[in-house]
Amino acid sequence: LPSLLPRGRGHHFVLYGDACSGVPGALHETCFARVNTMLRRLRPAPEFIIFPGDEIIGLTGDAETLREQWRHFLDVELAWLDRAATPMFHSTGNHTTYGRMSEAVFREMLGMPRNGPSGQEGLSYVVRRDDLVIVVVHTLWSGLGGEGHVETEWLRATLAAHRDACHRLVVGHHPVFPVNGFSGEYQRQIGPEHAAAFWDILVEAGVHAYLCSHILAFDVQVHRGVLQITTAGAGTAHRMPEGIEYLHLVQAALDDQGLRYQVIDDAGRVREALSWPIALPAAERWTRLAAGVQPALFSGPASPARILALRISGIATPEAGPAQTLFATHEPPALPALWIGLRGAKQRLTAILSPEPGRSPHYWLGPTISPGQSFDIETVIHGGMGPGGLLWRETGRDAWSSFAGASAWGPERLPWPSCWCVGRAAETADE
Repeated sequence: LPSLLPRGRGHHFVLYGDACSGVPGALHETCFARVNTMLRRLRPAPEFIIFPGDEIIGLTGDAETLREQWRHFLDVELAWLDRAATPMFHSTGNHTTYGRMSEAVFREMLGMPRNGPSGQEGLSYVVRRDDLVIVVVHTLWSGLGGEGHVETEWLRATLAAHRDACHRLVVGHHPVFPVNGFSGEYQRQIGPEHAAAFWDILVEAGVHAYLCSHILAFDVQVHRGVLQITTAGAGTAHRMPEGIEYLHLVQAALDDQGLRYQVIDDAGRVREALSWPIALPAAERWTRLAAGVQPALFSGPASPARILALRISGIATPEAGPAQTLFATHEPPALPALWIGLRGAKQRLTAILSPEPGRSPHYWLGPTISPGQSFDIETVIHGGMGPGGLLWRETGRDAWSSFAGASAWGPERLPWPSCWCVGRAAETADE
């Protein structure tokens, strides 16, 4: 399997998480082995591996049982890996560090750097590899309250101390933003008293991505220019949701032009891929769309490779009224497969996807626009980013953010009809 490599100076690595293994003959061990078979086929092999938690099934009150699982994971399931040549950096997880005893066993068995904040030595830590800094945080520290709790002041200071690094990655177990509609403070994501400050620190420090797992899926989204990449398909046999997600690893390359990755399943197929940041054409190369129904600039079946960028400007109505269509696909009598407009009393920018006739549409929510306010917003419909692939930013700004949604799929399911609607209701095309 060919690895993505840096375009010039940079780094290439593997990211995978949530095997919940460590028990001989168990189902998760079999699944983990299938994913590791694909990892071992990568050429060239990764420079290092990041594993954001839940290596073993854990969750036992007996320390020696926990050690036995770690020994099986490290000495049997990963016996093929030369960890001196290819180091593996682990973060804590809810199956492995669920109290003081398990935190102590994690320190003992993994021997991660002990340069973290007081009380978290070997649990939170920082690694510097030439021009890359990797900061690993403990998102369920017993000293703060357990699952969903994370210290932030050490994170801020550590990133500031490595401001000379060209590339910055932060690793933790729990997502900050919900994935696939699975949300829940503390249990499924970092708690609200930490989340805002945590993400502010990443944005201010120019971090490329926050790498996490926990939700048994692959997901990418972006908030204020920082990617949240969730990978939890290393071996846990069930999925969130079943039928959509799959066992996988993420192979990535980082260089001066940005971050690229490919998501490889347990059969060696590349299921998803991304090059970030996205590069849009210069303003003079954009096409101006007239108001009304018109032939589409492109059409055809759904495709993960399809990217549509729209710049929408205007003045919001003085008073909120019915939904206002800004852009929609048009193929009557079906509802528009894609509708973008303003809805509700707060005139919230909303994207609605209805790729299957007769099935309920799915909603993604963006910023609100005050009555009478002028706006100039760019949106991107990115078929390669799954549910995180509906993006917006203010024109002239660099930082993209994903619309908020609760779906496990996104623009990759969109069919593209032969007609578009601009500035009128797509249901009837007569407003």
